[in-house]
Amino acid sequence: MAEYLPSPHNAAIYRILDANLDRAREGLRIVEEWCRFGIENVELAASCKNMRQTLAQWHSEQLRSARDTPNDVGTDLSHPQEENRTDLQHLLRANLCRVEEALRVLEEYSKLYKGEMAQACKQMRYQVYTLESQLFAPQLQQKLQQAYLYLVTSPHDNLFGVVEAALQGGVHIVQYRDKDTNDDVRFTNALELKKMCDRYGALFLVNDRVDIAVAVDADGVHLGQTDLPVATAREILGAGKIVGRSTTNPEELDKALKEGADYVGVGPVYETPTKPGKAAAGHAYVSYAREYCPVPWFAIGSVNTDNIHEVLEAGAERVAVVRSIMASEQPTLTTQYFVAQLSRKQTLLRLEAGK
Repeated sequence: MAEYLPSPHNAAIYRILDANLDRAREGLRIVEEWCRFGIENVELAASCKNMRQTLAQWHSEQLRSARDTPNDVGTDLSHPQEENRTDLQHLLRANLCRVEEALRVLEEYSKLYKGEMAQACKQMRYQVYTLESQLFAPQLQQKLQQAYLYLVTSPHDNLFGVVEAALQGGVHIVQYRDKDTNDDVRFTNALELKKMCDRYGALFLVNDRVDIAVAVDADGVHLGQTDLPVATAREILGAGKIVGRSTTNPEELDKALKEGADYVGVGPVYETPTKPGKAAAGHAYVSYAREYCPVPWFAIGSVNTDNIHEVLEAGAERVAVVRSIMASEQPTLTTQYFVAQLSRKQTLLRLEAGK
């Protein structure tokens, strides 16, 4: 407890607690305002307000009186990432992270001040994690439901240029797939691709590597049949993130659905060098998925501009492509062609549903 520490240590601890109580309350207020005026969600706004008021009860005069702003060596410290917010999601995530970090500091230093405060801050930190999931999970799932063109990358000398060209053409999801590059390069590439997708409002997923997905705050991961269980990946990623699974037959599809995959890949529709030695699942599996798959699914496997009409006629509404865009001399135009064909299919489906 604080009374057993030398007084200079007490003063420093009080200043730390005071600063982080301010930081947590400010961050919560910023998020609360969006919950109140942006999405008009009474429950989330009330949750933020209740946490602010709880923190205010701990913000005693004893802690406030330790404040020494003129002699605080950290008042002039800043970082370029703190000076700009690229979009609303960036703003909200930055402030939620600020709150979570402040609560962790409060939890630890309160152990030297008041044990019950430490426990309260620990529980509140979990509340903020839940709040974050509630704020962002619907957005990601809504984007997934609306997505119908999915780009899976392959190694390329101009990786960023091709992906940006595809994003300019209207691709909805980008999956970073690279099996052989060193981890430091994969991390750097994934980080840049995540930023790029955020700028264009596209979903960004990482193939296989849940650790890299977490490190760059990807929107989710895509898993093969021999990768982690869906539940394990979701536990590592955190609530609200997207987890997809490759499937090649009805049995694998059934298993993926029971695991709780958010979406599935259906294929390979045609034989593809991306999956050497893998027999084509053909149009029959595409038609099966149309009948029995309740979650979004993407036909994949050598789908290109010449055969996409056959794939759509077999029942696909969404497709995932690799070489058709990654090897294209004009990736923007190729992407726009896919978008046009898939948009036409979506329009026809809406018209049929309205009959």
